[in-house]
Formats: sequence, C-alpha cells, structure tokens
Amino acid sequence: MPITATTTQFTFQAVRSNADKEAFRQLPYQIYQNDPNWVPHIRQEVEAVFDPNQNTFFTHGQAERWIMRNVSGKVVGRVAAFINERKANTFNQPTGGLGFFECIDDKEAGFALFDQCKAWLSERGMEAMDGPINFGENNKYWGLITENYDLKPYYGQNYNPEYYVQLFEAYGFQVYFNQYIFHKLFATPLPEIFQRRSDRIKAQPQYAIRTYEKNQPLKYARHFMEIYNDAWQTHDNFRAMTEQQALNLLKQIKPVVDELLLHFVYYEDSPIAFMVALPNINRLYEKVGDNMNLWGKLKFLFHQKTTNVRDCYGVAFGVKQKYQMRGIEGLIFDNLREVCWNEKEQRHKYDTYIVTWVGDFNPKMVRVMEALGCQRVRTMATYRKLFDENAEFERSPII
Repeated sequence: MPITATTTQFTFQAVRSNADKEAFRQLPYQIYQNDPNWVPHIRQEVEAVFDPNQNTFFTHGQAERWIMRNVSGKVVGRVAAFINERKANTFNQPTGGLGFFECIDDKEAGFALFDQCKAWLSERGMEAMDGPINFGENNKYWGLITENYDLKPYYGQNYNPEYYVQLFEAYGFQVYFNQYIFHKLFATPLPEIFQRRSDRIKAQPQYAIRTYEKNQPLKYARHFMEIYNDAWQTHDNFRAMTEQQALNLLKQIKPVVDELLLHFVYYEDSPIAFMVALPNINRLYEKVGDNMNLWGKLKFLFHQKTTNVRDCYGVAFGVKQKYQMRGIEGLIFDNLREVCWNEKEQRHKYDTYIVTWVGDFNPKMVRVMEALGCQRVRTMATYRKLFDENAEFERSPII
C-alpha cells in the first residue's frame, strides 16, 4: 500500500512524520470536545503500540495506521490495521484487526476508513477483520461501547460516541463477542453463600491468601504465570505466558501498584489463584493530561500524593481449573473488601471495584460475577467483519 491513497472524497496518509503523529493524536480532541466523560489515552503509550522497538507483537505481526483528510484538507478520521500472525490463521477465515478508530459523524467517512483497513488486510491474505481491537493484549484499547455512555472510562478502556455503533453495524460488522463491565461497591457485603464459602476456606490451614510484595517481583511473576497458564488454557486461541512476559507485566504496573489490591491464593504453598487490581489512575490523568513527559510525570506524582482515588479496577483474575467453583472467587473478594473497606477499623480506602470486562464467551465467569453481587454497568463489543458476504458468520466459541 502506498504512503498516500485517495478516494473520491478522502485522502489517506500513513502516519510517518511527527506532524502525522500529532494529527493522529489531535483528532479525538475534536471528536470529544463536548464530552465531559472522555479521558485521552497517554500519547507515549499509544505511540509505543506502533513502535517495533517497544511492542513485541511486531516480532510476529505487522501494523499500519492512517489519518484521513477531506477535500478541504481537514483531518476527519483515523484508523489502524493489524495482523497478529500467531492468531490470524486460527479462525475459519484468516482474520486481522482494526483499532484506534476515530471519525466524524459521517457514514461515508466511516466506511472509507473501514475500506482502507479491508484493502490493506486483504492484500496480506486476510479474509476478515475484528474491531476495534489493539495490536497487543486485550486489557487495553479493546472493544466498542454499545451500552451506557455516561460513565467515565477506566484506565486503558476504549471510549466512543454512540454513532460509532451505527457506523460499524451499517458496514456489516457483527458482534463476535460482548464484553461486560461490572462494578461492585465495597460497602455491599458478599452474598451469604459466598461469605460462608470464604469463611470455610479461611478455616482450613491448607489455604492461605497473601497480598503482593513489591520487593519480590520474580517470585510473583512465576506464580502469576503458573496460575494464568492453567486457568486460561481452555480459552480460544490460548498461548501460554512466559516468565518474562509475567515479569514485564509486574514491572509495567510497579509505579502505580497498591499492594493491597494484588492477592494470591495458595493451597499447601502452591499458587492456585490471583487477582491483580490497580487504582483507577484515569482519575489522575484527567488532571495531568495525555503527555507523560518529565513535566507530566511530575504532575502525576503530585496528584498521586494529593488525590484520593476511590475506585480500583481489575487487570487480571484467574483460578486454576482444579480449584474453580470451590469458593475461591468469594474468598478473594472477601479479602479485598476486608483490606479496602474495613468497618471495624473505619478504613475505607476504596469505594468501588471495577471488573474491567468479562466476555460473554465465558458464561461461567459471568454467572460468578453476578452471584458475587457485581452490577453490570456497561456493555462493549468486539465486532467481526467477514469480507465474503456469503461466508457463514460464527460468534466466538463458548468456553
């Protein structure tokens, strides 16, 4: 695909120069200028997605991104396309993805962006595309809000105006899976059945639950990897996590870690479950802005010390398969509530826990969240578009 491409109404420019990058970054400010809920993504983190020196997905994939101008030369859209070669050919149709989609409220503009991604992906052998997704893990920049636009996004969550749903669906995207966002108030006790199970497990000396220790990252990286690889092995397109990947995750979150929010469960000293949560640092980025240069980091540190962040969000949750449905989930939430909302000691550090998303392809976990008293507050969707209109569409397999 050439650097530039022109349609009847729109001109595409592959993002190369600093000016291109700035135009890519600035468009969301136009789209969301009157939306008080929008919080911009951190520019350095977005740029890292497209940097082969920072994003390891380039070792097994490729990505391109564009800004789109109208006939007057104004930037009215942006989008990126990706191919993750480890996953692309594991579906019935070789499948790439698109993400970082932003567009004015105009059907022809939206369709032109989709067509650009479809053409780029088709030239590389793809027969379908998912979106909006990330060229990376699904804990960031993943999914389209389809229900409840009145909540501020948590850190790393995609955010979009309602008309994006119409653009995607009118083009022929179909829901591949839904992503449910849950909230739980710490002031609300666990349902009785989970409390009984938690109390029963606590009374058994074989079980122990511990919070994370920052000074032992390698130990907990190994425990995280062991639990993750067991718990997620039945997920569609699962690939085992390496020790280095687990260690990198813990290193990335180290600057914002609250040790009270990372819990590991052990049975006879063997790790069997974890929950990794973080303070919702979007509350800080609202005040800092999108630039984490030296000045931005200093502002972040100031607001980190002076702002009382009252909500936290889950990054990852896993229970080894052998120990699922035994009440471990309730034990973790019970312990989390104890350290975050202790009535006896009047220690109310956090008010709300955000379950970042649970896919509808995992109905067991959806039922667990609902049974724990979590309230579903938002629905997002990962869409898929098949390039062959006559091909049979299938939703994500149920675990």
